[in-house]
Formats: sequence, structure tokens, C-alpha cells
Amino acid sequence: MSGFSIDALSRPELAELSAYLPDLHRYRVRLDANEAPPLMSDAAKARIAAVLAEGAWERYPDPSLAALRAAIAQSLGVSPAEVLPGVGSDEVISLLLTAFVRPLPPADQPTVLTTTPSFVMYRMSARCRGLRVLEVPLDASWDLSVNALKSAIQMAPPSIVFIASPNNPTGNLASQDRLEEVIAAAPRSLFVVDEAYIAYSDRDQLDLYRRYENVCILRTLSKVGFAAFRLGFLLARANVVAELDKVRLPYNVPAPTQRVAELAFTELVPEIERITGEVVKERGRVAARLGELKGLQITPSQANFLWLRTERPAMELYEALKERSILVRSFHARGGRLSHQLRVTIGTPAENDELCAALAELT
Repeated sequence: MSGFSIDALSRPELAELSAYLPDLHRYRVRLDANEAPPLMSDAAKARIAAVLAEGAWERYPDPSLAALRAAIAQSLGVSPAEVLPGVGSDEVISLLLTAFVRPLPPADQPTVLTTTPSFVMYRMSARCRGLRVLEVPLDASWDLSVNALKSAIQMAPPSIVFIASPNNPTGNLASQDRLEEVIAAAPRSLFVVDEAYIAYSDRDQLDLYRRYENVCILRTLSKVGFAAFRLGFLLARANVVAELDKVRLPYNVPAPTQRVAELAFTELVPEIERITGEVVKERGRVAARLGELKGLQITPSQANFLWLRTERPAMELYEALKERSILVRSFHARGGRLSHQLRVTIGTPAENDELCAALAELT
């Protein structure tokens, strides 16, 4: 009889986690994943196709990511040594949590600090590595709770702090003064400001990167029309990027992704600006229409989605929308105040109209 048991080898932290399994059923309207709507022009698609057709696909991709780093760096006014591309933000988060996990005294173990609700991969990636995660609830307006965050920093100095701004799923930017106060309270920690949705925002937080040595900026192309290519990147000091390059797998970013991402930061910048501009305009229209409905409250958004508070339990609305072949994102399983919250991606005008009409019947 074999004595092998996979349970004896698995990290104990995995028992509290579950695999990410999105709903893959066919829905007429999918507004659940914060993807950009299909607004890319035929000319842009043709340019992408032409670049992809030129590839030498029998060869490995450039392991140094040199051309892509240069394109990103030029677009942000930094040096290529300050840029680390990855396979989506998820890989960059994983690299950060692999490289920078020594405990800071008096903490007795590596600690990761973030907020809740926020992007789930901060917690999941940290727990997969056996790291302690402290999640500080956002305040009643979904902004940073400064005193609670400062207390957590004092109690267990974190190796890494993740703050999404604009935040997912709430859609709002962190107040600049609050964010800066928390950064100042954690001078020994690596502070990652996740700007995944910054293309839809009124302002960015690059000034914090310029002024604080321990601040990094995390971004992605996934939310602006290139989700299929899975390209995220970190903007950080050169010594931080050099350490991350040590744990980055060779050839991590596929050649097609590198080539298309270069276009996104050069020739296709006007195309992306047009797409994001149309989404922002549509976001305002949808927010105004949903705001007229009884039983719904809309959090002002700086992202490509809306955060809705529902008088009816969110689970009921979520299931009723699914029956109409409309998929949104519900957070009712987490309980508490999230049991009355839905997140709705901004889709095409026709998709948005169908959602609004359905919610008008259901609320």
C-alpha cells in the first residue's frame, strides 16, 4: 500500500483557499469582469494583425523585455531599468510576494497589508506563500481608514502594502491626503499603489512614486482593450526591479504580448485614449440612469465599472439578472455590508441599456 498523501505535502494555507473559477456559462450580456467593451477600430486591429504576422514564432521571446521596457519607460518619462513587465498584474504581484517577504521587526513573520474589499489576488497570492495578511476595512464611504491602517502598521510592520486606487470593486480613488499619510506611516515597507483602472480616472498617483523611494506603481493593459494579451507592469526603483528580475522566470512574457504591448504604448496610444474616453462618457450616462431608480445607490466611479448598493439582497438581483442572461458581479457571499453590493462593468450602450431596463424591473 502506498504511503503517499498529497495532503501531507500541500501547504496548510491552501485549505482556506479555492481555485478561481469564473462563470463560463453563455450569457447574452457579460458585465462581470471589468473588461473594456469591443470598441477597437478596424484600423487598429489590422495594425495588430500585421505586427503579429511578422513574428518568428519558432523563437523564444526576448528574455530581457528590452523593447517593451523602453516603450513603457518613454511613455512614463522614466528609465527602462525602472520597469518590470509581467504576465498580467497577477504575475507581478506574485513576484513581489516571492522576493520581498522578510519580516520587519518587531513582526515575527512576513506580513502583507491591504484593505477590504479590494483586489482578491493580494490576499490569495500572499496566503499561497504562507504569508500573514492583514486586511483593514474601508470606511463607510469606501475610502482609506487611516487610523486603522496606521494601527495595523504599528502592530505588525508589513513587508508590502497593497492599495488599489481606483479600488476594485468600489471604483473610487483613495483620497490623496489619506494615501500619503499611510505611506508616511510605513517608511520601511514596500508600498504598491495598484492603478489598474487609472486610464478611466481624473488623476494618477505618479507624484507619489516620484516623491517616495518606497512607493511602486502597478498597472495593466487588461482593462483598456488588451485583456487577452495579459500584460501588467510595475514601475519601481531600479534596485527593486533588479531584485524582482532575479525571481522572474525566463521568457515570462510571450513574444506576441510583447509586440502588441509595444504598440499600445506607442502607435496605439490615441486609440486607447479614444476607447477609454468613450467608456468614461458611457459610465456617466449609465450612472445617471441607474441613479434614477429607487432601491439603488451609486458610488461615484473612477474606473470602468459601477459599484451599486441595493435595497434588495444582492444575491436576489444577481440571480434574477442571470435568469435574463445578464451576468454581473455580486459580493453577497462575503456577508455584512457586501451582501447588498453589485459591481457592474460598463459595456456597450446596447448592453448597458439592457442592464438598466432589467434593474428598473427588479428594484
